[in-house]
Amino acid sequence: MSSITTDQGIVHYEVYGRGRPVILLHGWLGSWGLWQETMAYLGQYYRTYAMDFWGFGESGKKRETYAVHDFVSLVDQFMDQLGIIKAPLVGHSMGGTVSLSVAIKYPGRVSKVAVVGSPIVGSSLALPLKLAGYRPIAFMLFNMMGLFRIAMKAAWPFICSQPEFPEMMDRDLSRTTVQSFLLSIASLRRTDLRPMLDNLKIPVMGMYGDKDIIVNPMQWKPLAEGVQINRTERFPKAGHFIMLDESELLCKN
Repeated sequence: MSSITTDQGIVHYEVYGRGRPVILLHGWLGSWGLWQETMAYLGQYYRTYAMDFWGFGESGKKRETYAVHDFVSLVDQFMDQLGIIKAPLVGHSMGGTVSLSVAIKYPGRVSKVAVVGSPIVGSSLALPLKLAGYRPIAFMLFNMMGLFRIAMKAAWPFICSQPEFPEMMDRDLSRTTVQSFLLSIASLRRTDLRPMLDNLKIPVMGMYGDKDIIVNPMQWKPLAEGVQINRTERFPKAGHFIMLDESELLCKN
């Protein structure tokens, strides 16, 4: 277990492998743990870093804001402190939106981006996620977290094929605060990267599962239309968590 201290709180991360650096970014309500299989594979060829965003996993939870632009700043600080000048970014869901945003704001930092089930436009989020970005609904859900976690366990066969997923998700939910729960998804809901995508001059790869019920899998279209150097891979058998549903196939891409 490793951590860095930023001016806005502790950031937990894990590192595995040797070679050139690759940074993995998790999605909403997740943590670095969702990347364990990916790190085991990529670690044969790269030095892989997976962090917990502020407000999630083992990272600090004393901030007042948890917006997409806060996580963009976090990635920049993380790379600074670890002496990583430039690296590929791989992001799942919200983490992919953050990855693209980092490449747009700090073009010298990022050599390439791969996004996994990531929203380019916040309106592509499933209705329950969009509603969770409204304060009254977020507080209601959080105050009923026990029921929410039970509902997540019941819904897991429709979200991810991995039997371990309910336990992983329940662990991550237990470490989320009401503020990080609310403010991060509210920010993601308002995001629209389309006007900035043509600023990207690096290779971008979009990976989307056709069975995704969290983010509309057709988000590959605005990504492909907006980025000059792009590649799209679709996974007919996978849902939102491609790195769990099709871990080996994802890594080979």
